[in-house]
Amino acid sequence: MLDIGFQELIIIMVIALLVFGPYKLPELGRALGRAVREFRRASDEFRSTIETNLMEEPEPTPATPSAEDELSPSTEPEPVSAEAIPPAGDTVPFAAEPLAANPYSWPAPDGPSAPPSEPFCAQRGGRLFHRSECGWVARIAEADRTALETAAEAGDLGLQPCPVCAPGNGETL
Repeated sequence: MLDIGFQELIIIMVIALLVFGPYKLPELGRALGRAVREFRRASDEFRSTIETNLMEEPEPTPATPSAEDELSPSTEPEPVSAEAIPPAGDTVPFAAEPLAANPYSWPAPDGPSAPPSEPFCAQRGGRLFHRSECGWVARIAEADRTALETAAEAGDLGLQPCPVCAPGNGETL
């Protein structure tokens, strides 16, 4: 780990015993153990917060055909009618859609949408709170959302603002 040999470790322990004394050394060892444990706990909590709030969800993998399906006699494919094939044109799909000004926002669902009733929301058990128009809100299941009236209310609950939808340029939540 630290590439310290047995002899070096013995010398360090003897020097520590002489400097701190036999009564203070066990207390220092316990304090050092507590500090390392707290550091580990904090780093695990930070890692889990990042994984739950900022990582993208993996896309589902398509089902692969089984070996029995490949060995079974194949059936004739159904002929495709001319009406089912769209005409080839010089248009590119989605070319008419404008790009969003915010690269972190998702497109709005089709149809009229009511304005959000609460300006902020958070995921149950999460560490971050988001504005209702933030793109990450779409990834939180409706049942897991907690509606918040103000950013101060979120701060009282110990939540931190989302780094994506957090205000910039001197704007306050």
